[in-house]
Parts: sequence; C-alpha cells; structure tokens
Amino acid sequence: MRIYEGSPRQDYEEVLRSIGAFVDQRGLHEILLAEAPDGFIVQGIVSETVDTSNWSDPTMTITKETYTFLDEDIARFLEDSQARRRTGPANDGSPMAGPYERTMRVIGRYIDDQKPKDVFFFEQEGAYVLRLLMNTRQGSKHQLAEFTADDLESMIRQGPRLRGEQMPAPSQPPPVPAPPAPTG
Repeated sequence: MRIYEGSPRQDYEEVLRSIGAFVDQRGLHEILLAEAPDGFIVQGIVSETVDTSNWSDPTMTITKETYTFLDEDIARFLEDSQARRRTGPANDGSPMAGPYERTMRVIGRYIDDQKPKDVFFFEQEGAYVLRLLMNTRQGSKHQLAEFTADDLESMIRQGPRLRGEQMPAPSQPPPVPAPPAPTG
C-alpha cells in the first residue's frame, strides 16, 4: 500500500478496521471500497426512517453516500481507532467493535497475506467480493476472492487466536455445594 510505505502503520488490517468503524458510525451498508493513489473511496447505502405525519406509517428513505478518504484522514482514523480500544483489565471481553469494523478487519488480514498492489471490494447482502491487483511473473493481474457471511463470521471468531490473544474466561456460576453427608 503506497499510503504508509516506510511507516509502522502499513497494513490493510488496521486501515480497513478503522474505515469499518467509520462505516458503522455512519450506518452504511452494502458498501463498496476502492483504493486510490492517495487514499480510499467508500460508498454505501444509508436507510433512514422518516415520519411524515401522525396519521401515516413512517417511510424509509434510502440514500447512497460516497466518501473519499485521503492519507491524512486514514492516519486520523487509525489514531482514533487505537484510542477507543480497551486493553488490560479494562478489556472485559465484550465486543467493542461494530460489525463492519470486525468484518473489514478480517478482510484486511486476508489482503495483507496476499500482498496486492491495489484493492477493490464490494458487499452484497453480507457477502464480499474482492478484486486484488497482484504481481506475477507475467506482470500484474487481477485475482478475485469471495467471502460469504459464514466465512467471515468464522474468520472473526478465529481472530483472537491468530493474533495470539488470550480470550477472557467466560464467567461461570459459583460451584454448588455438595449435600451434607448422611449421619448415622
């Protein structure tokens, strides 16, 4: 990725995670992401319920929103994302990240493993199709990958183990005392 060459923040996992947090905050869905020379373009649909009057049912308005995130925006997102995370004793194991933040993080990890020159993907009903521009011996060519919602959920569950994190032990009820021994 050209944006962060030479810096410690060079990975798609963290960049897409931070963009995913923005997507969650805006309430976008059915997203499309394209990498540009100077950042990323993100497009998604926002659904909003609008009350027209007290006498009628609310109506749903759907709009498409497009955002261009430049290098500086991504750097700010990464810093904000880091500041939001709970670490140490404050981490009680409850999920802090929203669904797009978690999903885009695991997609970013997959992309990091592939080491592409360029990234494009879109979501349709919870499934994602990726098009990665890869270097090959014959030159650059696009490679496609598809992830179902079930694939992504499995990848999200595997995330802590892949990162070498210890998951907090689930809280267990106190042990039930044994009944008293019979006398006699």
